[in-house]
Amino acid sequence: MELASSGADVSEGVDALHGWGTAAAAIASCSGIVPVLAAVTGPVLSGPALMLGLCDAVVMNPDAVAFVSGPSMVVQFTGVRVSLADLGGVGIHSRSSGLCALESDAPLEAIADIYGYLPRHTDEPAPFVDCDDPPDRIAPELREIVPARDSASYDVRDVVTTIADHGDLLELWPRWAPQLVTGLSRIAGYPVGVVANQPRSLAGTLDIAASQKGARFVRMCDAFNLPIVTFVDTPGFLPGKDLEWRGMIRHGAELVFAYAEASVPRLAVILRKAMGGAYIVMDSKGLGNTLCLAWPGAQPAVMGARGAVQILQRSAGDEERRQMEDAYGERFLAPWEAAERGFIDMVIDPADTRRELARALVNVASRRERVVGRKHDAGPM
Repeated sequence: MELASSGADVSEGVDALHGWGTAAAAIASCSGIVPVLAAVTGPVLSGPALMLGLCDAVVMNPDAVAFVSGPSMVVQFTGVRVSLADLGGVGIHSRSSGLCALESDAPLEAIADIYGYLPRHTDEPAPFVDCDDPPDRIAPELREIVPARDSASYDVRDVVTTIADHGDLLELWPRWAPQLVTGLSRIAGYPVGVVANQPRSLAGTLDIAASQKGARFVRMCDAFNLPIVTFVDTPGFLPGKDLEWRGMIRHGAELVFAYAEASVPRLAVILRKAMGGAYIVMDSKGLGNTLCLAWPGAQPAVMGARGAVQILQRSAGDEERRQMEDAYGERFLAPWEAAERGFIDMVIDPADTRRELARALVNVASRRERVVGRKHDAGPM
């Protein structure tokens, strides 16, 4: 839908409010049944702005603004003067609020691109597209993308586009919580939702915004029958008093809940680090994923070697500590023990990643899960 509105008409009184409430109920009734996408082409103010929060994705053009309370109300209540753009412009909603999934000069065309990956309604499979990119294509360049030094950064989008059909990736919410990449892609012709830690931003750590972003995207993919492919490389959750006070536990649980509840096929690839609580929430085998692959350099562990040795051997000297770190790394910072225990299904050559993911998608394409009926879930706190 295309939306631009200055809000309820003052001259119409409560009738205008009732009309917008009716519209909100109609949009809410569509949630999870048909994709609801919005193109914002002008100002969307007051009550109508809340409609945008009900959509699966919102695309805004450069002139769009959206807010519930305008600059005059902000001045009246807080004494702070703010411009329209600084209050609710496309930059704010792309970086800070997470409302804007894409910025585009042609928002209706961008919405059409998103719709190309989605079914018309939840009872249909996501649209398969014939592809001449061989599903068993070997990608030796993947062996070089992730640096050998585990503290070095790289762009995880290079991994995704190397694996995807013809480098296909439509990234959504690219400027909000950029340490987590979410987007739509295709592998062997099958549309998939991609969730990937981004080492180039905050080393790929998870925080409140990243957890919210990932959870919302996973739920959207699950609603519209998109298999989810998760690429894992994270040292854990971002520490901080402010994050804990603002509810890191509650919001981190949103991502756990979204993955655990999802009934679509879920494929995970551990590229490098998968540590602590972040290992759990990034679609670990314990959450019930369909397939878990790992590269030889994967490090599924409670924590890194330095932190573990500092806890276990606080009184050790420097040389002894270095030896202990090496021993810890050899035993715990490798995928082999996790594979032996069944927490990883296969340790693969990175070059074979596309082939293994394509094979799995073909095998699970017709899978349907019987979901026990209930009124609705309660969700995390």
